[in-house]
Order: sequence, then structure tokens, then C-alpha cells
Amino acid sequence: MLTDDVPLTDHHCHGVVAGDLDLPHFEELLSEGPRGTFESSIGLAVRRWCAPVLDLPPHTEADDYLARRAELGWREVSARLLRAAGTTRWFLDTGFGSNDLADFAALADGEVGEVVRLEQVAEEVIAEIGMPATLFEHVEAALRERAGHAVGLKTVVAYRCGLDFPLVHTSPAAPEPRLTDPDMLGTLVGLGARLGAELGLPLQFHTGFGDTDLRLARADPLLLTDFLRSTADTGLTVVLLHCWPFHRNAAYLAHAYPHVLIDVGLAIPYVGHRSSAVLAETLELAPFRSLCYSSDGYGLPELHYLGAKLWRRGLGLLLDEWLAADAITVADAERLVAAVAHGNAQHHYPPLPHHRPTSGTHSG
Repeated sequence: MLTDDVPLTDHHCHGVVAGDLDLPHFEELLSEGPRGTFESSIGLAVRRWCAPVLDLPPHTEADDYLARRAELGWREVSARLLRAAGTTRWFLDTGFGSNDLADFAALADGEVGEVVRLEQVAEEVIAEIGMPATLFEHVEAALRERAGHAVGLKTVVAYRCGLDFPLVHTSPAAPEPRLTDPDMLGTLVGLGARLGAELGLPLQFHTGFGDTDLRLARADPLLLTDFLRSTADTGLTVVLLHCWPFHRNAAYLAHAYPHVLIDVGLAIPYVGHRSSAVLAETLELAPFRSLCYSSDGYGLPELHYLGAKLWRRGLGLLLDEWLAADAITVADAERLVAAVAHGNAQHHYPPLPHHRPTSGTHSG
């Protein structure tokens, strides 16, 4: 396949759990809900594709898989799976889960950059100074400090109030003591957009499916249309993460607004064998320059590995189909693969520091 050896830039993921896991805790991390199960597409994918990385036969039983995992230990398992992904650069959202950038870099044997979560920074500032009228001046100062070592910014406004947040251009005179107030969140996202444009940092939005804190109907990226219109000429790059089941909606937005990037990370591992279909539907309309690779791996290194494995397999099968139909040349297919795998991210995100991080000091 054209995708087998191409290096990947994972432009959005999280750290891994530093510890061994029993069946209930492993299965919990296999799901965006509270009760995961091996009896699912992603469970089949773990048994089929991850098992050989741990020296087990494909389709090994779940109990045997977890026994081998325990025998090797979480650190060896994590190193094997992360390195088998063929990912050379990882952009970690440090606002949720493990945030030790140096340890992740050592496990993955790759370069690591930080994506700073707006809501986490604002909540840290509130915890420190309370809710003065000048709150957003302090938040801006804290964001500027964090942004100096980051490759991107991220918001989870979809979880807090939905993507139909108000476009607020001035700070509230009397801030509310919570980060679920739509005006507060609109102000915070507006601040992130202004800083992203000024500093050359893409602003990532969670869109599409996620855990049970989310109301899925309010995570449709089409709800960002007014925001995208307002940022079209500012120099900001807007990144729509995950997108499924709204990936066709996201593809339209990338088609209509040149400053929009999209991905189908998170979805690819969960849909398993259907990854090719999701990629095909996304590429119906999305310009090839707008699609980036991500795994959104979190907790389990299996998710980082499956994000890469099933992306390579799904895109490879899709391009084989296009080549067989004479819909694309080999040269064009190779350019498409390179763009999505790493080229588009390289074009829009700033370069990583020339040294690996030595500490992960930000709590999430």
C-alpha cells in the first residue's frame, strides 16, 4: 500500500495511563461511555491488529491479550505500540489525562509538542485569583506564557455549552464563576482565536462524538459557521477535530472556508474495519490540503496504534479502489498520502522545539 511506510504527524492526541490495567479498566478506556467492551468493532481491532505487536496471534482472545499485556508491563506495551504506529511527531493536548511530555516522548521515541487547552488555563487562573473584573487580562497573560512553548490551542466549548456559543467581542463586566456560561465561553474562544491568529497557532475545536458529558447535536461543526465567517480573513487556522458522524458537514466547511482543517481522528479506531468508508465520505468534498491525520489516542496506547494502523489500511484500500477505477494516478495518490500524513500539519503548525521536552508541569 502507498500508506505503509509514510511517516505520520499525529496532530491531536493525549498521553497514556502509567500503570497496568485489569479487564474492567481496560474496557472502560475502549469506550467514550462508562462501560466499554471487547465485543465491539474496536475490541475486534485490538485483538486483530494489536495482538501481533505483543507477540500474540491475530484475533487472540481478550483474556489472553490482557494476560500478555500484564506479563510485559504497561511501559513495554506502550513503547511497542507507540513506536509501531510509525508516527514521528505527536501533538499532545495536555488539558486532559497524563501530561508528561518527556515521558511520552521517551516511550514513543518521537518528537512531542503541546496543545494548550483554553478552558484548563482559564480554570487555573480562576482557582488562583478568583473572578475579578480583569479576569480575562490575567487569562490572556497566562495563555501567552503557555503559548510560547506550544504548537496549538484547543477548546472544548462543545462540551461546555455547544458550538453555537455567542460571538462575544468584549469581556463580561461581571464574570460568572463557572466556565459553562455561554458569554464567558464565547469570550474565551474569541481570545483564543485572536491569540492564535497573532501567534500563528491553530485553534482546535472538539466536534462530533465524545463521552457522555457531550450533547452530540450541539457538537455539529456546522454550528461554527458564523465563527468561521468572522475569522476567515484574520490569519487564524481553525481545526475541526474528530467530526464523526458530522464528517461530511466538516468536509463542506473545509471546502467552503480555506482556513479550516479537519480530521477524523477518534472515529477511525472506533469504526474498525469501516475506516475506509469514513475516509471515503470525508474526501468526497474536503480538499486534500485540508485533511490531517490524528489518532486522538487517550489512555490506551492501543488507540494511538490503531489510529495509525487503521488510517493506513483504510486510506490504502480507498486509494487502491481509486487507482483501479483510473480515478487517480499513482503520483497524485502519493501526494495525497503525504499531505494528509504529515504535510498539511507541517504547513499549518509551527515547528517543534529543537530539543525534546524535559518536563510536563501542567496539570489537566
